[in-house]
Amino acid sequence: MGRGRCAHVKKSSPSHKHVDRDPNRPTQHRTQASSQVSNQLRSRLPVSFYNKVISKHPSRPMATKIYIVYYSTYGHVAKLADEILKGVSSVEGVDVKLWQVPETLSEEALTKMGAPPKREDVPVISPAELADADGLVFGFPTRFGMMPAQFKAFMDGTSELWCPQRLAGKPAALFFSTGCQGGGQETTALTAITQLVHHGMIFVPVGYTFGSGMFEMEEVKGGSPYGSGTIAGNGSRVPTELELQQAFHQGKYFAGIAKKLKGGSP
Repeated sequence: MGRGRCAHVKKSSPSHKHVDRDPNRPTQHRTQASSQVSNQLRSRLPVSFYNKVISKHPSRPMATKIYIVYYSTYGHVAKLADEILKGVSSVEGVDVKLWQVPETLSEEALTKMGAPPKREDVPVISPAELADADGLVFGFPTRFGMMPAQFKAFMDGTSELWCPQRLAGKPAALFFSTGCQGGGQETTALTAITQLVHHGMIFVPVGYTFGSGMFEMEEVKGGSPYGSGTIAGNGSRVPTELELQQAFHQGKYFAGIAKKLKGGSP
């Protein structure tokens, strides 16, 4: 803000007439003048200013914005993401958007792996865009009981948000897929929580709120108290109806928590 910035400001001319500031004089003309200036300034304010004012007005609350951000190699996590989106959308006063993180593997490598093309209807998100959300749901497959390199690389790029703690206080949830029941249905979530902790985010597990579906023993199923999940097997297995129901429930449950934290009605 050096002198150069103020160099263009002209000083008041000594030839200007003196204006009587006697506090005992009527103030009507000054009130009218102030109102005119206020109206002029108001007309020049950006729309974003009014959006912030409206968001704080109790009778006109802004919608809670939730982002579902995922990485999916063979489509299993993407299928869960769709169901979580439906669950979030079922809560009134909540806006939700689906995102993908960037792919780090080459097309040649993905072709050799037999991975299908990425969905064109889901945009790729940048780390900076995470700050726009009121709540975040992260999903990914497991790699040796942890998140895959693609998602880790994305999270490693969030340092510009970590320094000013722009994600601090935001609720976050996790969902995942594994190759088998012992492939990391819990460790994948446990090792991913460190990412949330360093950002100061609030981890929202689904717990046992899914009810009897959490105790199903008659069929193979993914998911845990840490979040919904599916088991991919050799890649041919698709999420079951029970797994999709848990994903829907998680989306609905998380949306209600995020809405409460923002100050809205459950």
